[in-house]
Amino acid sequence: MTRSVQALAYARPSALESSQAGPLLGLETAGGLTPRGAEPHPRFFSGFLTSPEIAARGLLAVADVASTRYYQRTLPSSLDPVVTGNGDRLRFESFSGCCGVYARLDVLQEGLDGERTGHGTTNVDVNNPLREALSRIGGDDPLHLRVGPDELAVTTLDGPVVEKKVPLPDRWLRGFAEAQVVSAGFDLRAELPAAEAVRFLRSLPRSSGSSSRGARWVIPAGKTLRPTTRPVAGAVCLPGPERLTALQRVLRHATSLRVYGPVADGAATASAWEVVLPGMRLTLTLSPDASRGFSGEGGVLDALATDDAAADAELVSVLLAWEPRIDTADLAEQSGLAVERVRAALTRLGTAGRVGYDLADAAYFHRELPYDADRAERHNPRLVAARQLAASGAVVLDGDVASVASGERHYQVRERDGMLSCTCQWWADYRGRRGPCKHALAVRMVRRGVQVAGGVR
Repeated sequence: MTRSVQALAYARPSALESSQAGPLLGLETAGGLTPRGAEPHPRFFSGFLTSPEIAARGLLAVADVASTRYYQRTLPSSLDPVVTGNGDRLRFESFSGCCGVYARLDVLQEGLDGERTGHGTTNVDVNNPLREALSRIGGDDPLHLRVGPDELAVTTLDGPVVEKKVPLPDRWLRGFAEAQVVSAGFDLRAELPAAEAVRFLRSLPRSSGSSSRGARWVIPAGKTLRPTTRPVAGAVCLPGPERLTALQRVLRHATSLRVYGPVADGAATASAWEVVLPGMRLTLTLSPDASRGFSGEGGVLDALATDDAAADAELVSVLLAWEPRIDTADLAEQSGLAVERVRAALTRLGTAGRVGYDLADAAYFHRELPYDADRAERHNPRLVAARQLAASGAVVLDGDVASVASGERHYQVRERDGMLSCTCQWWADYRGRRGPCKHALAVRMVRRGVQVAGGVR
């Protein structure tokens, strides 16, 4: 597995301190992008949290996911959460070390009381002493929040004094992108009131013992969810229920639970579980299986395989302005592109960490993840293999059927109603549920006249 090292430089450790205005939660930022360009320590907010205990618990839940591997737990992994200022809210995001759980805390406008929220994205330091301090926050005492250095420090900092170096696997980068693409295909399947939400979530196992292996299914029944042994109509997949443990931190403050997912087709699928809180939302998105991270789902491959999407993404990216909700129809009008091409461009931008997807708003939002996520495209195994096949002349087209020479074998790729099927083992195993195989992807490249050279664009 290809890895790089992500260096995160902070001016000082994040801390909960005393100040003249009362307790101050100072979250320190690393280098990130803002409308003004790259900044070493961007400043996004200074004001009060309207529900400090809930915000503290929500932030701890996001940090829990960042520091956890839900599969092969012997390999610890942790990356500081990402924070994005979208003008009217703060978003804290993280991804588990096993690439199977995506977490986001949205602190909305009604959860903040202070200056206007800035725009931009960076990592935020969440260290162990801070976690201990956050766990002690209680009651309704006012809590001042500062995201980024204070105004005095902005002018007096001589340079970073705290540096963290963490492994950043390609699978992690690809998983972040795939989680957004998967979420964009979800619909709201159920909404439980507070009491039922608490009852249901507390009934779930907290460890990966034999009772919780594999996917479970639940079906809406009035104001609650009941288990079902198979994916009947209306059922929602709950893969690896122990992976929702991080939601326990905020349960007693929940006002409702929203469940999102695709239409059941008989196979295990990803799903998203959103706890609605006063002034904020905490969402966990689960991959189809605890042992199966988002990185191999393949939902972004079609968008990555076309030159049109690359050019469209470059055009659309110029029009983004850190919006908390991206209106695809408005982008289509501004860019002169069809709505479907705008969506494909947003998918491609998602692979570079430049957009996320908010299920509650049913809309993309602009952010710029603080790492070289373009590497996720350059090192995607199926994408690289497909480009090599297309460049080597291994694809022979014959109407709706194509022959692809791969190794010592030839595979038949057939197009029907815009969908490609293949005679390879990948297609036999997944039937397109994890994106196209390398052979189908190569055929699509050749059909669309993608220009490749040496196997890598």
